Amino acid sequence: MTQPGGADGTEPTVDAVTDESLTDETATAVGAEEAPAAEAAENSQVVELTEALQRERAQFVNFRRRSAEEFAQAAASGRQKLVDKLLPILDDLDRAREHGDLVDGPLKAFADKLGDVLTGEQLVKFGESGDTFDPELHEAIQNDATGAELVLGQVYRSGYRLGDKVIRHAMVTVTDPAPEGGDAPTAGGA
Repeated sequence: MTQPGGADGTEPTVDAVTDESLTDETATAVGAEEAPAAEAAENSQVVELTEALQRERAQFVNFRRRSAEEFAQAAASGRQKLVDKLLPILDDLDRAREHGDLVDGPLKAFADKLGDVLTGEQLVKFGESGDTFDPELHEAIQNDATGAELVLGQVYRSGYRLGDKVIRHAMVTVTDPAPEGGDAPTAGGA
């Protein structure tokens, strides 16, 4: 823009003012055309980055969930391995109890404490004489039954369940149920 009172001291002409204002209007029009294009590019970039962020968040949530599941599975696996190693000790304690060696004394206190700890870890013993035979839970090594209704006779080895999972089947003989008013079922041939 020319300064008022230019070099020769005259006022700027109308043509010069009009040229400058046209240049500004043209720039504004060109800028107006570029603004929606730039805005659209920015919006598409915002949408793209938002989608990428959502994918990353979903992957992180999945990672946390998988990590928690793997940790729980590892803990359960470790607990089962330890219990598997303790089952022979529990069998020995059951035999000692059957022979009357765990009536009192320090061994009884040890057996009770061990039983309480394992019960707290959701270890459940199953397979008692007189229980209904279930092939999913019991391993029959002898069948003395003559009828369709089967019950456990003698239990050679107790079964154990850790939570909902059977970790060892009970080793039993199978026999007929005792008649009404009778004693415990008998194990024939054992």
